[in-house]
Amino acid sequence: MVNHTLIQYFHWYYNEEEKLWVKAAKHADSLADMGVTMVWLPPAYKATSGEESVGYDCYDLYDLGEFNQKNCIATKYGSKEQYIHAIKTLQDKQITVMADVVINHKAGGDQLEKVPVRKVNPDNREEFISDVMLIDAWTKFTFPERAGKYSQFIWDLHCFSGIDWAEDLKESGIYSIQNAYGEAWEEVPSREFGNYDYLMFNDVDFRNEAVQEEIKRWGEWYYKTCGMKGFRLDAVKHISPWFLNIWIDHMNATFKEDFFIVAENWVTTDVAELEAYIEETGGRMQLFDSILHMNFYRAGEEGQNYDLSKIFDGTLTQSRPELSITFVDNHDSQPLQALQSYVEYWFRPLAYALILLREQGIPCLFYADLYGCKYSDADNDGLVVEVELIGLPELSIISKIRKSLSYGIQTDYLDHPNCIGWTRSGTDEHPDSGIAVVMSNGEPGQKAMEIGLKHVGKEFVDALGNHHEVVTIDEHGWGNFFCAAGSVSIWILNHIL
Repeated sequence: MVNHTLIQYFHWYYNEEEKLWVKAAKHADSLADMGVTMVWLPPAYKATSGEESVGYDCYDLYDLGEFNQKNCIATKYGSKEQYIHAIKTLQDKQITVMADVVINHKAGGDQLEKVPVRKVNPDNREEFISDVMLIDAWTKFTFPERAGKYSQFIWDLHCFSGIDWAEDLKESGIYSIQNAYGEAWEEVPSREFGNYDYLMFNDVDFRNEAVQEEIKRWGEWYYKTCGMKGFRLDAVKHISPWFLNIWIDHMNATFKEDFFIVAENWVTTDVAELEAYIEETGGRMQLFDSILHMNFYRAGEEGQNYDLSKIFDGTLTQSRPELSITFVDNHDSQPLQALQSYVEYWFRPLAYALILLREQGIPCLFYADLYGCKYSDADNDGLVVEVELIGLPELSIISKIRKSLSYGIQTDYLDHPNCIGWTRSGTDEHPDSGIAVVMSNGEPGQKAMEIGLKHVGKEFVDALGNHHEVVTIDEHGWGNFFCAAGSVSIWILNHIL
């Protein structure tokens, strides 16, 4: 048995001189050493803003940094060769690589077409606010520099259900394309804005069978070219689930693989939405527990006024732990991003203990928490803000404890609004395993907790050094474990340190 740990190996503003693919390969050893078993890499294909792009404004899925398109050959993260080398190097260390799949939309079309559209109310996409009209739109994708290599498929107006720009009118908006599939949007999981099929750019229409077949062919090519064993699916609440079911089943059947699939379905309050999506997709995908992230965010903001005993209430980790991916923050929630909800620095070690040292869910580390970062961007008022995210020195320690010591029966003591804890009893399979965790969001705390008879007479110390007591386990397998104010302590066997 292995405790799996995922890392999101990028952040939105990655701006280091070293290309990300090069850095990922270079850090394969250190990632494996700290217990990382899966790495999620950002979109690897050519995007509209070229070398400046994070990758989500995708243009050509077949260009992994190989063709001179969008004013560059390599992407922001490096060349095709560097990408493939990074994947192989990580896999050589028994680390599964997850590729980011962005198929909801395309951007940066090559040619204009006359497109019949109706403008919709952006707050209710099912309400038309214009009659049918012809506009000039960038809906034709010919990829002239790639010149048909790998795929000769040409995307045109029949491949999309909506667009956001009328070139002849020089006018932005949400335009529903009136195509062979009717005037309505596709049925998607999210009912926000009436129907949330349309997110941005040119919205891909999966009702078109030619589009379905092209995305299948691309998936085959991508795997054959790069050999990744997992996929992170972007923006799934804007995509018809039936197509994702078909695509996943096709990939698994074609290659006789069981690809590890994680889907981004950003929900902040109602776990029933995530549970419904699991049912609709037959449990084919893990889901990020964005509700737990929001609980962490509120806990950091509210301090001792937050009830820690309810930290898992209403989360996917509580209701469907076997399909939950837990995380503290990601590229969407980091400062200056659209879903900004960055967890306060003081609470981050507590949050990481909550996702890394428990048996429920698979935790996902965030690049900035491991390496730190500095960047600047405009805020909502247009003012440029300088941001520095400081790495957590505790993170590699907690992750290594997960790798080696966090095993066995979990006994919870989530029984106080300001001080909670739990123990893992350890297993014979993992020598020296067994831990006790105590955290407080207020005053210094302590918990009498049972860790098991196999530890009778053994001494435990705080691996993070936040508390300097030595705890000896009594004849009944219990110990009295401590933590400092607004802090977390992770108690492990004394002789390990």
